[in-house]
Amino acid sequence: MAKLIVADDHPLFRNALIHAISNTFVTKATIETDSFEATCTALEQHPDADLLLLDLHMPGNCGFLGLIQLRKQYPTLPIVVISASEDTDVIRRVMSFGASAFIPKSAHPAEIGKALSAVMEGELWVQPALRDQVLDQHNQTDLDLAAKVADLTPQQYKVLFYLTEGWLNKQIAYDLHISEATVKAHITAIFRKLGVTNRTQVVIQAQRLQLEPPADKLLNAQF
Repeated sequence: MAKLIVADDHPLFRNALIHAISNTFVTKATIETDSFEATCTALEQHPDADLLLLDLHMPGNCGFLGLIQLRKQYPTLPIVVISASEDTDVIRRVMSFGASAFIPKSAHPAEIGKALSAVMEGELWVQPALRDQVLDQHNQTDLDLAAKVADLTPQQYKVLFYLTEGWLNKQIAYDLHISEATVKAHITAIFRKLGVTNRTQVVIQAQRLQLEPPADKLLNAQF
């Protein structure tokens, strides 16, 4: 039996997912969260969690950034991404960024059970029809980017997001309650770690992470 954390901001889908899981997969406990910040708190409160089901577009997740952060913070925790998107490129990136499985929200309950069982046995899982396209074609660029982003500090994560939103240094400093000199130091570190030399290149890199607002919960999360 496994302890699961189900992270999705839609109560109806979350309930339907938990119901599907209970009918096809034996659990000892299921913890529900509805934001990225709440998910981080749940992981801190339940270090013995066996599996995280993560909605790719829940509040605060900001595209792939949340997945990369959690993969860094909890390297041994299997993370199953749940998403309404069934785009092959999105699935491939999810797997490249460290997910153990990708389950579309349209999946049949029995398929969800198979996916979770496979992950608990240490396997990677995507729908069989997509396996060759996704698992055997990891993009080295995505892998390199994930490694670089994972090396950022929590404060640098925040500054990175603000940079992609086009914020000025003084705006970032005001919102984070730090000096402009500190913001510049963070930006310099971000440039170095991502291997870029200007803000335009940072934005181009960050576009691959599909960062998306709102980010308040992500930016307030503690890592």
